[in-house]
Amino acid sequence: MPDKAFVVLSPPPNARAGSITVRGRSGDLIRLGAVAAGYAVVQLFLVVPGTGLGWDETVYVSQVSRASPAAFFSAPRARGITYLVAPVAAITSSVPVLRVYLAVLSAAALLLSLWVWRRLLPTPALALAGGLFAGLWITVFYGPQAMPNLWVAFGALFTVGCFLRAARNPGDRIALAGVASGVAFAALMRPGDAVWLVISLLCAALAVPPWRRPALAAALVVGLVVGGAEWAVEAHLRYGGLLPRLRRASEIQGGLGWNPAFADQMRSLGGRTLCRPCDGPWSRPYTALWWFALPPLTAGALFAAYRKGRVQLVAVPTAVALFLALPYLLMIGYAAPRFLLPAYALLAIPVGLCLTQLIAAWRTRPLALGALCAVLVAHLALQFTIAGGAAARSRAERVAFTAVAGELRRLGVRPPCILSGTEAVRAAFATGCAARQVYGGHDGSITADGLMALARTRPTAVLVPGDLQPPHWARNWRPHPLPSLPDQPGYRAYLAPSTRPAPPGAARRRAVRTGGSPSRLRRPGPWPSVAASVPVPYLTAPVSTPTSPDRDGAAHRLVERRPPSALSPA
Repeated sequence: MPDKAFVVLSPPPNARAGSITVRGRSGDLIRLGAVAAGYAVVQLFLVVPGTGLGWDETVYVSQVSRASPAAFFSAPRARGITYLVAPVAAITSSVPVLRVYLAVLSAAALLLSLWVWRRLLPTPALALAGGLFAGLWITVFYGPQAMPNLWVAFGALFTVGCFLRAARNPGDRIALAGVASGVAFAALMRPGDAVWLVISLLCAALAVPPWRRPALAAALVVGLVVGGAEWAVEAHLRYGGLLPRLRRASEIQGGLGWNPAFADQMRSLGGRTLCRPCDGPWSRPYTALWWFALPPLTAGALFAAYRKGRVQLVAVPTAVALFLALPYLLMIGYAAPRFLLPAYALLAIPVGLCLTQLIAAWRTRPLALGALCAVLVAHLALQFTIAGGAAARSRAERVAFTAVAGELRRLGVRPPCILSGTEAVRAAFATGCAARQVYGGHDGSITADGLMALARTRPTAVLVPGDLQPPHWARNWRPHPLPSLPDQPGYRAYLAPSTRPAPPGAARRRAVRTGGSPSRLRRPGPWPSVAASVPVPYLTAPVSTPTSPDRDGAAHRLVERRPPSALSPA
């Protein structure tokens, strides 16, 4: 039976090796499968029902959705998550179906990423590690969401497990292929994270003499090249090269430099999906207590592994976790808890090992064991409560955007139509319109003159919240109040002169002709004149107009303003 780092099991002398292997695998599958199934059930009950697409999700899903034209795809983004949702999004525009698909798929990914560690670590420790990671509110909330960070976490956990197996057993070709596949998957989702993953594992290979094998290094590099090829090709086609795209991505992120964000990350653990600026009141500091448990538990696992002579099995995931976390803790001046999901996935390994050792040591001390179990239960209850609160805010936003879309259609904004301004991306997706922002911000894809020219022949509206004014070129357009968005009262639309309400009963007559429902969105027609307005490369500059954080962590003009609901105090 394969070596275990902390527990060595000896089969009975009269047992056959084949039966031991089969029973061992089935037992491992039951334990790890139970964790994955529990993760799926929690998502299906807490997050899936009634939640709508977030801003970033809308951008990713719109690239392949049948509901509306594709939203602008900015420089930092990668298309991996779009490819992941394409099988469902290309068939149906149903958000619940997409949510269920991603919930089941993320549970399967958790099982697979834990399964590759079976030959390295005890299964009970892996099950506990998987349960702790899956129990974080961030993991629960983003499991059924079309966001790439959690999938980088699964890819990193899978890659490190395969790396350690290939490093310890040069003949394990399956593990070597797993290294390349895991890195390629992570690079397809987020190339920047994959670069840090490869650098950290190359350093590990160089630090241990028996691991200095060309095949191991080649698997890492090949995986990075294959997974990042699409992003690099797009960089050359749209931006004129990798360096221009990297510069543009850095601008959108607010510039990379010395920006310690430890405090911001802790504040975001209270339920904020984006924390920039992070200067509001910190009403629930107890939600970050588990952060302070990570260092001692990791140190305990390292010490125990050192005594057993298996320190590499704990040191490598710990070191890789630090490599993946440091850019977001030191180089970006804002916080989003999803950024650290890859680090949390890898740190769950030493934490699970340490807690397993504590549980084994305290079996004869019922009070201590009971206290530890109570702490773990309270931790999970708090995490699920936070996840439920984040899901409730998503449901409120879905209801608000549904109402906004209904009012816009009543005003005559129907496909083929164009929306610009605050929250235009989600409003356009719900309405079936194209979302287009003028140059000067990070999502600029058309000039003001170009947008005005399109507005002469297509229903067009500029959306603004109550405290801001429309662009100068739209101030003579007809204003109309819209249903308010969460934390954004006074939401209104400025309608172009070409936008006219449909005659009474027109929607029903059109539905009868097409055999559909008045409320069903049909796929809009082609948008050649709008899509062709995106230049290569960008020639934009930072602006100093009123700003707020956006989905890429940058400051935008009025017409690209991020909703404050994501920034509400935790």
